[in-house]
Amino acid sequence: MRKALLVIAAAVLAASSANAQQTVKIGLIMAYSGQFADTAAQMDNAIKLYIKQHGDTVAGKKIEIIRRDTGGPNPDVAKRLAQELVVRDQVDVLAGFVLTPEALGAGDVSAEAKKLMVVMNAATSIITTKSPYIVRTSLTIPQLEYTFGGWAFKAGIRKIYTMVSDYGPGIDAETWFAKGFKEAGGQIVGSVRMPIASPDFSAFVQRAKDLDPEAIFIFIPGGSQPPAMAKAMHERGFPASRILGQGEITMDDNALKSMGDSAVGIRTVFHYAWEHKSPANEAFVKAYQAEFKRNPDVFSIGGWDGMHLIYETLKKTGGKADGDALIGAAKGMKWDSPRGPISIDPNTRDIVQNVYIRRVEKVDGAIRNVEFDTIENVKDPAK
Repeated sequence: MRKALLVIAAAVLAASSANAQQTVKIGLIMAYSGQFADTAAQMDNAIKLYIKQHGDTVAGKKIEIIRRDTGGPNPDVAKRLAQELVVRDQVDVLAGFVLTPEALGAGDVSAEAKKLMVVMNAATSIITTKSPYIVRTSLTIPQLEYTFGGWAFKAGIRKIYTMVSDYGPGIDAETWFAKGFKEAGGQIVGSVRMPIASPDFSAFVQRAKDLDPEAIFIFIPGGSQPPAMAKAMHERGFPASRILGQGEITMDDNALKSMGDSAVGIRTVFHYAWEHKSPANEAFVKAYQAEFKRNPDVFSIGGWDGMHLIYETLKKTGGKADGDALIGAAKGMKWDSPRGPISIDPNTRDIVQNVYIRRVEKVDGAIRNVEFDTIENVKDPAK
């Protein structure tokens, strides 16, 4: 009897091992609940759409997605979930990561377990230094803001006031925009860091206006704050044409609609918007709208390109899913994304991409972001 049980156990183990060899498991770690749930949903929607369009088998291996919710931001939970995915679920790839603290928390696990980790959103520059197996398909804040600072000077602006939310991304944006602007020859005439949670912008706007800068650079979270900021600027007679910012301030369609004509003239920098004009993006937006009844956004494109990288690396390795094989295949990879041509820097494992300068305009009666300048093939200047 005991011998029979051992034979059965061995057979089950062999079958399980054979099945595992035919499966590539991807562990998605994101804040599926809490204040960043919609962000995770946009990214996950694109992942689902990519698999639907490209199939769930690559290089003879079945793709299996395992989702884990951090309820974030929660770096300790992200690290624990990464450990569980690697040890218990035996995933081959860690992916997702809406938030920087969670990407940093999981980075150590990627390094120790030698697992490919695909960061699809988190934008702090240092993330890719946490593990030699991390690759990013989203952006870095310095990549956008250092470029935007230099562009602002070339556009004829000489004196700028900066207003940013007082948290990591806001401080990064302020630092790198100012660096690019001052290195080009511009002057920062004043700055303020504002509370991250529902600030009253009136006093901050008045303080900036009193200095009469040629422009104000703004970094605030998306959602309800951009309309409130636009309203405060409008009430104090500060023209939208003198407002500069990262794309979040005009990203959300509903927020932009609520701003109305008061937003016309705002100039922003971003790496992607659904309005981007290209055949690849037209097809992507059409498919995304049909599937999810909404427009894709920057979180969506990070998820889409993250899945593309995973699929293409598996093709290059012939289905080998160990970390060394996959990261080796990812380095230097190039492809045409809906956002434009992108590549993975072989030295930093970070994305290289076009940076777009946009202006809010009224197009056929609707308020839209319109790209009017492009800086090509931008690397992360922080590395």
